[in-house]
Amino acid sequence: MKRTQAAPSRPSIAIPRTVWALGLVSFFMDASSETIHALLPLFLTTTLGVSVAVVGLIDGVAESTAAIAKVFSGYLSDRTGKRKPLILFGYGLAALTKPLFAIAGGPLTVFAARFADRIGKGLRGAPRDALVADVTPPEIRGRAFGLRQAMDTAGAFAGPLLAIALMALFANDMRAVFWVAAIPAALAVLCVLLGVADRPGSEDKQAARPPIRWRDLRQFRVGFWTVVAIGVVFTLARFSEAFLVLKANAEGLPLALAPLVLVVMNIVYALGAYPAGALSDRIPAGLLLLGGLVVLIGADVVIALVPGLVGAFVGIALWGAHMALTQGLLAKLVAEHAPDQLRGSAFGLFNLATGVALLIASIVAGILWDQVGASATFLAGALFGALAGVLILCTQSSLIARRS
Repeated sequence: MKRTQAAPSRPSIAIPRTVWALGLVSFFMDASSETIHALLPLFLTTTLGVSVAVVGLIDGVAESTAAIAKVFSGYLSDRTGKRKPLILFGYGLAALTKPLFAIAGGPLTVFAARFADRIGKGLRGAPRDALVADVTPPEIRGRAFGLRQAMDTAGAFAGPLLAIALMALFANDMRAVFWVAAIPAALAVLCVLLGVADRPGSEDKQAARPPIRWRDLRQFRVGFWTVVAIGVVFTLARFSEAFLVLKANAEGLPLALAPLVLVVMNIVYALGAYPAGALSDRIPAGLLLLGGLVVLIGADVVIALVPGLVGAFVGIALWGAHMALTQGLLAKLVAEHAPDQLRGSAFGLFNLATGVALLIASIVAGILWDQVGASATFLAGALFGALAGVLILCTQSSLIARRS
């Protein structure tokens, strides 16, 4: 009897070095930013005496500024064929803003610092995500985006832990904590300089690359705009995380322990991001998005209706689980539904749309909090989550389809 030979197993594909380097950069910058952001809502309301609506306005304008900047940075990185210069400039600008939080004497200085910091985020965001897609084989893009997101989020819970330790060390002096936060931001810039390589062949592509015109937007198919629409409705349901900090504080969490909110959320986020990214390489996108949406609605409902710190922290953990299930997946879907030569622009457009949605969501959330109460803020988020679920169910084919 003739023996059949077993087919050789396919070797696993390694995640590129540049993706690991970008993950390390994200770790340090998020550690710096979240050390500040874990305390900033309370710094604004208790030290500077502003209202919750103003907190929502500052956060919303800052994030929408980042989104607008991503459109231009994505376009420029497509036009020049280079990603690294914009990534470096964006991280460098963000690092320079950190001392401004420490010297702020009023909300306008905080607003200016957040504004400049988010411009830096916008300049680096679209080129960075496009570079991850550029250097990663399509078969493992979900893993690559999940890894970068996991390392980013590891920094996002390391920062609040650092904030708690520093608050104890400096006897609740938030300004002193903000000064220390500038150190990991400088390390992030150093990692970009030494560890990140630009897209393959960027020098050769720059000279031959034709200008990108507005009519090139017609190259984006229905699948891409479907992903944008879903991202927008998701963002309306997921307003600024500053409201999570304020809610926990309102339920009795002491000022010095306020960073625990972001610690809990980001631990769940970091632990789930890579497994969720790997899962997105194997199962339909719509199914995973619906799962993340159910978790988000659950988070909003628990925070709104379950009193005390237990309810707040259960909802915060669910919020982190939703982020793990959806954020890397949405980035992967943008990459899959965009033309290769417009990938940076695609990330810019996606982030512009979701950034404007975040501005609207944060302003509405702040007004609802001040005028009706905290529960109304989170119940409104659950309502928008339900709308996102309807949109996903109506667009399954567009999500599953790959660009030709």
